[in-house]
Amino acid sequence: MTNFIQLHYLISYPPSNLNRDDLGRPKTAIMGGRRRLRVSSQSLKRAWRTSELFESALAGHVGIRTRQMGTCVAQALVSGKKLTDIIKGTANTAAVAAQVPEKKAWEYAQKIAAVFGKLKKGDGQAEIEQLAHFSPDEIQAIEALCVKVSGGGGTLTDGDLSLLTKRHKAADIAMFGRMLADSPGFNTEAAVQVAHAITVHEVAVEDDYFTAVDDLNRGVEDMGAGHIGESEFGAGVFYLYLCIDRDLLVENVSGDAALANQAIRALAEAAAKVSPSGKQASYASRAYASYILAEVGNQQPRSLSVAFLSPVAGDDQLRSALSAFRDTRSKMETVYGPSASASMEVDATAGSGSLADLLSFIAGTHA
Repeated sequence: MTNFIQLHYLISYPPSNLNRDDLGRPKTAIMGGRRRLRVSSQSLKRAWRTSELFESALAGHVGIRTRQMGTCVAQALVSGKKLTDIIKGTANTAAVAAQVPEKKAWEYAQKIAAVFGKLKKGDGQAEIEQLAHFSPDEIQAIEALCVKVSGGGGTLTDGDLSLLTKRHKAADIAMFGRMLADSPGFNTEAAVQVAHAITVHEVAVEDDYFTAVDDLNRGVEDMGAGHIGESEFGAGVFYLYLCIDRDLLVENVSGDAALANQAIRALAEAAAKVSPSGKQASYASRAYASYILAEVGNQQPRSLSVAFLSPVAGDDQLRSALSAFRDTRSKMETVYGPSASASMEVDATAGSGSLADLLSFIAGTHA
């Protein structure tokens, strides 16, 4: 029987532009006939996956998503440096292997990159057309192949190029999945579902007209600004919902239940603390979750976004949202029965509960 972990968050962001559309405006959605601010699940997942919190909690188990692995391979072979140093952009690293002639290096790089996707058209290209998510195990295998080639390994065999792995311990791939169009047998089904975060109330996207002053303009001839610009922003209380299929997550990390629990804890903490990076320098709109509900059980998962189909209003939107959320949950359970075997709340508005206890609860329940 599948064990589901459902996480519900209420997060209040001040004026911000966390996730922009193609025109640079905050993303929105129509819900209940009213416009809401929206932060896409793609934006959220990237913010969490690339955060220091994630890297620290899951060191050695976070992959890299790129089209440029082949280019990095060529650079490693030409310079004789470690592939991982090239990927990380580590400065002043010393050569550790024999250098490979540039033409030959690019030939090797193209063959290695082609394992993970079709190469982009163009002479000497080692970049693939589609973003590929490389697990740490696959990167290590590529690194070992670079060492072999640098040592005069000669022609690459089919065995050498068996770089893709179905079983790995890349926690981010296990959680968020992987799609390789040219090698579907190595796809990974995501064990974590992330909804787009939406505001619980109606919003108006506002315009910020701003100017920048030229420090050397003394005002002798021209009193005007050095630059005039306009950007859009919005503020609101967001509802965020995540659903984790724990059984699938354990399967995706090759049966390592302890690693799966680490990943669950890291994800839940990142969702509570890590904000998307969009326009942070301009708005400093970082925020922690004001409320979290964690639910654990075998019951069919369900979002509680319906609580905000009618937008909340008033001067205290956060408390109104929390009241609407709890009321909707209670009524849904009256009709359908309990939605989980156990649950735990953290309510920062009331100073009750702790994130540490909640993280132990969602991981320890299945330990």
